[in-house]
Amino acid sequence: MIMAVLENLEPKKVFQFFEEICQIPHGTFDIDRISDYCVEFAKERNLKYIQDEVKNVLIFKPGTQGYEDSEPVILQGHMDMVCEKTPGSDHDFKKDPLKLYVEDGYIKAKDTTLGADDGIALAMAMALLDSDDIPHPPIEAVFTVNEETGMGGAIGVDLSVLKGRKLINIDSATEGILTTGCAGGIRMTTEIPVTREEKSGTKITLTIKGLRGGHSGEEIHEQRGNAHKLMGRLLRRISEEIAFNLIDIQGGAKENVIAMENVANILIGAADADKAVALAAEMKEVFENEFMGDEPGLTVTAEIVGEGSYKAFDQASTERIVAYLIVNPYGVQGVSRKLEGLTESSINIGVVETKEDTVETAYLMRSSVESLKQYMRIQLEEYAKMIGAKTRVDSEYPAWQYDPDSELRKVMEDTYKDMYGEAPVVFAIHAGLECGMFLGKKPDLDCVSMGPNMFDIHSFNERLDIASTERVWNYLKAVLAVLK
Repeated sequence: MIMAVLENLEPKKVFQFFEEICQIPHGTFDIDRISDYCVEFAKERNLKYIQDEVKNVLIFKPGTQGYEDSEPVILQGHMDMVCEKTPGSDHDFKKDPLKLYVEDGYIKAKDTTLGADDGIALAMAMALLDSDDIPHPPIEAVFTVNEETGMGGAIGVDLSVLKGRKLINIDSATEGILTTGCAGGIRMTTEIPVTREEKSGTKITLTIKGLRGGHSGEEIHEQRGNAHKLMGRLLRRISEEIAFNLIDIQGGAKENVIAMENVANILIGAADADKAVALAAEMKEVFENEFMGDEPGLTVTAEIVGEGSYKAFDQASTERIVAYLIVNPYGVQGVSRKLEGLTESSINIGVVETKEDTVETAYLMRSSVESLKQYMRIQLEEYAKMIGAKTRVDSEYPAWQYDPDSELRKVMEDTYKDMYGEAPVVFAIHAGLECGMFLGKKPDLDCVSMGPNMFDIHSFNERLDIASTERVWNYLKAVLAVLK
């Protein structure tokens, strides 16, 4: 592959492989090509590999001189990325390479997510597997698929083929933090029934967009705006002044992404069109006052489409959807009583989609406390019952509990102190990591997660800190040199 953007950056090999990865479409569930790329990488270097039925790839490399008999170290990351783009972008994640550029010390992708979550893990592992001059124990690289929606790769991977017990997960987004625990999660879909009837009137398209979005684990505590919740409030405000019927409502990309956009089409009387536009402008001012500058790109518009006849929701269905968007919970539901600053529990409504006779909403609930995770599930189930809706759990994964006796954490703490003269932060995160799933399969694993500075992951503002990537790379090499 031709290097064009990152070839002069250090560490050269890491960024070479990262740029190659960015040329291959690899959104969640679109993983055949990236999985096959990993296999070809192993074949070209005569490295033992396994590609399993779900397309996970495991690559094995012997230890370097002096490390031949050392215990293997597992390096782990996931292949898939969240695919988000700006509303006006024509980027096709199924076929187009990411358009990388460097700005102010960061790597970014034009109008799209970057996929440093978690392409940088693959790139670092590949740079080690490709090297012949970096001291390291035997390496067992585990590249999983479909982490972003359901952790399907971690569910399907067979860890019995691994001899290593120490696992370094490279899926954290803050340098200097050693992650030693994470929240568990439940993905749930709610199906709200709607009845349609033929109606005539003026169609108005309501649009809320330009929100910052982001990762529903990493950024949920920042109280970023959720377009679905804001649309519920806008519709509720309009209902106070104008009778209307919903035609459809939709927005959001993934349940683990804070929704940046929601579009609703409503049907009203022609005489009320201008009032609807005015109410949208009013609510934009309300939202801006509440966010106090934290959502600078927010737009709230009402576009008059024109007269017509439509199969709209009946009045009861319209009221049911609006009420549900108003009352369903969103955001932080609790903070840790033991770890200052850690979000304990949260709920994100990530996707709203209109179908023929239902409106479906997709949620991700997270908690580091199992009973509270289940309590949030019960809450959503009870809200659904109140309006005659159905719920289904699409996937569930366990929390990763902190291990006070971790040998790997001690090595990584000591190495960090030797390199930087200060201790790293040892912390648990609210986002979900595959370590919890792995520990369920192989309870004797000793796991630590790390990574370079990344910002606004899961959004088209995602960026990767270049200097931080080099420091974390040097740190990873130092850790491996000690694990003899």
